[in-house]
Amino acid sequence: MAQISKYPIPSSVAERIFDVFIKSIVETRDRNEAKQLTDDLFTPVEKIMLAKRLAVAFLLLKGYQYREISRILRVSLGMIASVNEKVQYGSNGYIRVLEKVSKAEALEDFFNGILEGLFTIPSNSTKGAQPWRYLKSELEAERRKKERNVV
Repeated sequence: MAQISKYPIPSSVAERIFDVFIKSIVETRDRNEAKQLTDDLFTPVEKIMLAKRLAVAFLLLKGYQYREISRILRVSLGMIASVNEKVQYGSNGYIRVLEKVSKAEALEDFFNGILEGLFTIPSNSTKGAQPWRYLKSELEAERRKKERNVV
């Protein structure tokens, strides 16, 4: 869980810091620059957490049930409910981002890319990585099977 200092800063300073954070994200020019920024800003666990939230929103918008999403992404029902609340009643941030991504590339490829990324990080570690390696290999096998059926 993220830790915040117990010594609060003035709200005007917090707002300014957040503005700089948002501007940093908006000013990234390309995929490589965005990857470098996220690599510097977030730990591997934070990147997985954020990617899973986006994947949950995608699956919710595609009509998947909570239990299916939980099984596919290995997330809690509470986390899915939290994302669903934002999708349904939030500022439409998830919806806008996913619409933009879907216009730029096939959404299925986007989703598979997220899953591959999620499974790659923990499967490269040594301790407790076996389930992740298994899931990664299953995903790769499914992708190869799909490619054979297309050709």
